[in-house]
Amino acid sequence: MPPPRPPTVDPATRTGADAPSEWPGEWLRGVLAVCVLHLLHDGPTYGYALAQRLEENGLGTVKGGTLYPLLGRLEDAGLVDVDWRPGTSGPGRKYFALTALGRDAAREQAHAWCAFAQLTTTLLTDSSVAATPAPPGGTPC
Repeated sequence: MPPPRPPTVDPATRTGADAPSEWPGEWLRGVLAVCVLHLLHDGPTYGYALAQRLEENGLGTVKGGTLYPLLGRLEDAGLVDVDWRPGTSGPGRKYFALTALGRDAAREQAHAWCAFAQLTTTLLTDSSVAATPAPPGGTPC
């Protein structure tokens, strides 16, 4: 059996032989809140900047119709505070910042997601439970 091949997807650019054109929507819905909370650890920012950072980090284009309702739910849950700031050369922007509860939730959710991702990766790479054949030349991951 040949040794597993290294991944051919650059996570920073989502390019390479195995890169999807877009990630499945249900995957993004599952991880988007965790990622947004994590990005807000860097400090207050507005929705468009969050969408750009998500795209820069390989999650693809996250539309406002997906991002802003999520931010509203995070606000309703007490995880983010919202602050309108005047624009310097245009309209004002709605800035989002983590609350203390949001910082705790971000840490807890990141830890839980990493554990879930590790379990999923183990399932996909453990040949004793593999129900789906690996792609030609290696393991699924």
